[in-house]
Amino acid sequence: MEFASMLPVEAKMKQRSFVVLFLFFLCSRLLTAQDAVLSHGKPSEVGMDEAVLKACVEVLHQAVDRDALRSAVLLVARNGKVVFHEAVGWKDKAKGIPIAKDAMFRMASNTKPVIATGISILTEEGKLGYSSNVRKYIPAFDNYRSGAITIHHLLTHTSGLRIGPIFFSPLIQKSQQHPDAPSLRLEVDRFGEVGADEPVGKTYGYSNAGFNTLGALIEIAAKKPLEVFLKERVYAVLGMADTYHHEVADKLDGKLERMSVVYYKRQGKWTEGWKPGDSPQYPFVRASGGMISTAMDYAVFCQMFLNKGMYGGQRILKEETVKLMTSPHTAALYSLEEREHRREYYGYGWSVSTDGVFSHGGSDGTNAWIDPGNKLIVLLFTQSPGEA
Repeated sequence: MEFASMLPVEAKMKQRSFVVLFLFFLCSRLLTAQDAVLSHGKPSEVGMDEAVLKACVEVLHQAVDRDALRSAVLLVARNGKVVFHEAVGWKDKAKGIPIAKDAMFRMASNTKPVIATGISILTEEGKLGYSSNVRKYIPAFDNYRSGAITIHHLLTHTSGLRIGPIFFSPLIQKSQQHPDAPSLRLEVDRFGEVGADEPVGKTYGYSNAGFNTLGALIEIAAKKPLEVFLKERVYAVLGMADTYHHEVADKLDGKLERMSVVYYKRQGKWTEGWKPGDSPQYPFVRASGGMISTAMDYAVFCQMFLNKGMYGGQRILKEETVKLMTSPHTAALYSLEEREHRREYYGYGWSVSTDGVFSHGGSDGTNAWIDPGNKLIVLLFTQSPGEA
């Protein structure tokens, strides 16, 4: 998937310029400790040029002034220091409410690295296995079209699943036969029954169905709801107090008002796609998307990866697991000639560039880049992703 396509036109044009500026206006001073805890600092403390950062924000201001962009929160951290964190534009333009730095965003596919982290935690504990067949845990996958699919295939989008919708419509409804419906597990069973359209493990195809299957696997292996497991094993440990998985008031500890209107551009005009108080997209927590978070919370999650699995003295993942998750697994699908022209592959929940930067984007406008070589995190979050 080309995550640049999720940004508005002006942001698409500036996206690589932002990243290039951030990655190359740096000095060689690097952090030696592997357990940096984010704190605030000045760009000069980490060898960055504050004028360059301010110029980038000015570009965002200009885009908002032209109504080419409705909102943006930009966060830059290096060597464990948050050196830039600015909010530009509107949470709700019609009501004249500006967006704040602590705004809560619908993260969409930025959920996927978190889901891959959950799978990896359970794999380290021996409750799942990367090479294990999904049918071992979900009987609906025990058939000739799904039987060869492994957890590795789901994590790397190489399962051969080519199911278009996030879930089939209509969802399975509550009945005597399905008293727990609608649910993630029941919908994932339907994926297993359909199975792979391409040879398993031979092609890359970005698959929301595959990641929703990973969410069901977490629930099965952890024996608890997906959001409970993630809160207990990731968010609470990292101190991510503003991260959730369902955009309804009673699930957000009263923080619904910190969420933004989501704007989509249709035929050149902005429309409101979702606003606080609207019903959630799905009545249950999913794993292909659905995460709600702030720039600061997600920066902590990214810093844990820069720390090679640790944060604040707590180890979330083993160092070798982080290396595995951020390795370009799908490179093996391409010939040497094809690889000469490719710059990006997929790892476990992360898109991985040939220069070592790993990243992910979300269809509602959130984008994250992590550069281990420069100990750098760049987050550019909006809720106005532009034309679909």
